[in-house]
Amino acid sequence: MTATYYDVPLLKPPVWTWEVPLYFFVGGAAGGAAIIGSLADWTGTDGTLARDARWIAAAGGPLSAALLTADLGRPERFLNMLRVFKPQSAMSVGSWTLTAFSASSTAAALPPLSAVAGPVSAALGAGMLTYTGVLIGATAIPVWNENVSLLPVHFAASGMGSAAALLTLFGHDEPAVNDIALAAAAVETLIGAAIERRETPAMAPLREGPSGWIIRTGGVLSGPVPLLLRTASRRRSWRTAASVAALAGSLLTRLGWIAAGRASARKKP
Repeated sequence: MTATYYDVPLLKPPVWTWEVPLYFFVGGAAGGAAIIGSLADWTGTDGTLARDARWIAAAGGPLSAALLTADLGRPERFLNMLRVFKPQSAMSVGSWTLTAFSASSTAAALPPLSAVAGPVSAALGAGMLTYTGVLIGATAIPVWNENVSLLPVHFAASGMGSAAALLTLFGHDEPAVNDIALAAAAVETLIGAAIERRETPAMAPLREGPSGWIIRTGGVLSGPVPLLLRTASRRRSWRTAASVAALAGSLLTRLGWIAAGRASARKKP
């Protein structure tokens, strides 16, 4: 681990518990679902798609808040983050985004309020997709800071893929849902290739040790596997398998980046 002259660690490994990567996963899927729900409503797609997408978002918002609060240990710690809005702080912006998203996505699931709350929920959903990537990228952890531009796109594609996968498992076979899932898988495949091509020392935790295995497994499951399964056959069973793979890959991706952050902070220069 990098140390100062007094043998005090210069970088502290993340102390987040398992709730945080799960929160990243749930929040991303909820944000993606809010966007899909609003698009389905706007384009006049079968109303059940918009309804189901909004219920996924409505469930994911409060669950995300509960997971974050559980990691903080006491509810008042989350409330303290809302006392002051700091636009220069990714954590402050994220806390306010999560709170507003939870409220708007719940309102959007109620038919009388969906017309007004739906677009608001979708706009905040875009923040839910990307801000966790911004949050960890804006740190001194080498592997995270090295990928500060990649992480928001990575997490956004993963969240959209998870939302489409959940809707597929809920029985939705609309072409638009399949197209979103394919696009997300294609982006994840390209991101995985980009990670493999970069050879800087800071990238080592993404290829070495347990964190490397988790990242690579998650990348394959959320990228090439669903991409191939969805393009190889139109069978329902293949799309189901692609959806399960995408969800598993998305969760492993979040776990892998946290593990890589810990390994990167401990790594000696």
